[in-house]
Amino acid sequence: MDINKQIEEIMPKVIDWRRTMHQHPEVSFEEHWTSQYIEEQLRELGNVEISRPTKTSVLGIIKGKNPGKKIGLRADIDALPIQEERDELAFKSKNDGVMHACGHDGHASILLGAASVLSKNTDLLSGEIYLIFQHAEELPPGGAQEMVATGMFDDLDFVYGQHLFTPIPVGQIGITKGPITSNSDTYDLVIKGKGGHAALPDSTIDPIIVGNQIISQFQTIVSRITSPLDSVVISTTTFHAGTAKNIIPDTAVIGGSVRTINDETRELVKRKMGEIAASVCDSYGADCDFSFNYGYSAVVNNEEKTDQVLDIATDLFGDRVFNYPLTMGGEDFSAFSRIIPATYIFIGVGNEEKDFDFPHHHPKFGMDEDGFIDGVKMMVHIAMEMGK
Repeated sequence: MDINKQIEEIMPKVIDWRRTMHQHPEVSFEEHWTSQYIEEQLRELGNVEISRPTKTSVLGIIKGKNPGKKIGLRADIDALPIQEERDELAFKSKNDGVMHACGHDGHASILLGAASVLSKNTDLLSGEIYLIFQHAEELPPGGAQEMVATGMFDDLDFVYGQHLFTPIPVGQIGITKGPITSNSDTYDLVIKGKGGHAALPDSTIDPIIVGNQIISQFQTIVSRITSPLDSVVISTTTFHAGTAKNIIPDTAVIGGSVRTINDETRELVKRKMGEIAASVCDSYGADCDFSFNYGYSAVVNNEEKTDQVLDIATDLFGDRVFNYPLTMGGEDFSAFSRIIPATYIFIGVGNEEKDFDFPHHHPKFGMDEDGFIDGVKMMVHIAMEMGK
């Protein structure tokens, strides 16, 4: 039977898997039910060697009848601590305060669908296909880092990941070479001044004034220190100081997000932020503690492998494939892409007419399941073509 016909026939099961997992979401590092459910589904397929690289992740390996390469297909499986607000869904989350608000239930079900088709066609496969059901994408340091640390993936020839994405209309496929997500880091800054009465500011060292100056000067890193052709975002998102309107506080606590796309800029921004914080505090007579906290690194799509993925996608979908620009979001798939040639793409599942246009991590997030078949096709055909 034609492979695409087999994919069409498995889709009702893919949707059923997705809806079942959607009803039982679990947050990062706590995916006990989810990983057990995935393992059970894989065992029913046959022709899949199953292991548990970590407590809440699953790895399945399908061996082709022909010699070839080792290809990884990755799907994340964790949910978010968000209360779902889609009462119209018959498969709404049953776990209070937790929901699949980023599409990982869809990612896992699509990989199960690909596994189902591939396990029945080992005579057409070359090499080995690693089915990577990864835990804890949403919470740094991330599950990918834990899985990579096991050494079980060191000799993969290629690893592929994809994200169901509501900003892209259903039916469209976004692919680009080079950086596709950013380094996603954070910073913390504690400013220690000298408090006092609000009516006597000259007798104080106001940490709020100092903090405002630092936040303003951070933006000169973006506009005057890094290249305008580079991508840098410094967003201060928290500023806590004071307890009363007539008291200048002793301390201000500030924090935020820092996004860059390469290691050189990342280190430059880190250094300059520390220098600015120290210099401004010194000029006012304040002290400060600055810390730069490394998060996920940028996902960089390997150019040669991504050309191959682009050819596969174009053969499957024609002009539905387009060049998707760099996003400054973070993704721990980078733990794989830093050691293995990798490609990460975006698959459209947005549909305003069906009310599936809310952003990821929103309590009303939802996806047009009509787009899931595109994800299954990509995984199956990548496994079959790139393993040769």
